[in-house]
Amino acid sequence: MPLPTQSLRKLGFLTIGLFDEHNPRPGHESTLDVIALGEQLGFDSAWVRHRHLQYGISSPVAFLAAASQRTSRISLGTAVIPLGWENPLRLAEDLATVDILTGGRLNPGVSVGPPMRYETVKASLYPDTGDIEDFSYARVTRLLDFIRGEQAGEAATVGIEEFSDRVQPHSPGLIDRMWYGGGSTRSAQWAAENRMNLLISNVVRATEVEDFAELQLALVNAYRAHHPDVGQSRVSHGLVVIPTDTATPKQRAKYEAYVEKRTPRTSTPQGPARVMFARDIIGSSAQIAEQLYNDPAFREVHEVAFALPFTFEHEDYVQILTDIATKLGPELGWKPAG
Repeated sequence: MPLPTQSLRKLGFLTIGLFDEHNPRPGHESTLDVIALGEQLGFDSAWVRHRHLQYGISSPVAFLAAASQRTSRISLGTAVIPLGWENPLRLAEDLATVDILTGGRLNPGVSVGPPMRYETVKASLYPDTGDIEDFSYARVTRLLDFIRGEQAGEAATVGIEEFSDRVQPHSPGLIDRMWYGGGSTRSAQWAAENRMNLLISNVVRATEVEDFAELQLALVNAYRAHHPDVGQSRVSHGLVVIPTDTATPKQRAKYEAYVEKRTPRTSTPQGPARVMFARDIIGSSAQIAEQLYNDPAFREVHEVAFALPFTFEHEDYVQILTDIATKLGPELGWKPAG
């Protein structure tokens, strides 16, 4: 959307789904309620993060199966499933099953690389193969092949049981809704060459350049330059935005403190991986829209999945989502889904 005169086509949101360790159900139920609210407000998509061995959604595919039964229209996505924790064949079965249950609304986002804090979980996750597991893009390729319907075994009839040679159920349209979460130009290029859609977020890897906007724009340009059919490519942009149009004074104070605490990490690359974070955007919807239009990467996309802050209360998410749908979305030319 290069100019304010052009409309944002798709508006989504992303949530982490926090819960209490000693009473996890209310947190999960709250997140399901948030997704149902998103559908009522006309959002095009709702996305969930993963959190393994933490107090957030650890099984996003199972969670979205539940969400599919409480919604009828909104697209449901994962942003993202780290494939280092998964067996591609088994994951393909789960994804296809949930896609069937959603009526073709699932948008799986994935990434590769060793699991976070791998040395602490290797003995539990891969006790016999931990040192030889392949965490490269080949893991994504295997997943895509299985989802596409390529051979996974041998067809056979054994007694009264029949066995398929490919993953069942097969959901034909799912392959076109596979996303890759990219934080480097290399990953963006790989996603394009393999005809995956691209998720970009508030995290990128710094090169010799240390300007977040410039780095993120480079991701989008690399993706578009290497996609064999640019007309069919999709890029979704994700930042943390906190509109305050209808927030109470107490909520505004909490939101401002949250942003202030997180801002120092945005000034320079963080850690050995040289990760850079975008600033959270807080203010009225008009102010947020103005900042977004000044973002060169944002001007190159037509759909977004704004990230909800991690640690807020249910009523805060209701206010933020309502403001995004009724105020920020229209500022960006978006119209709610019918």
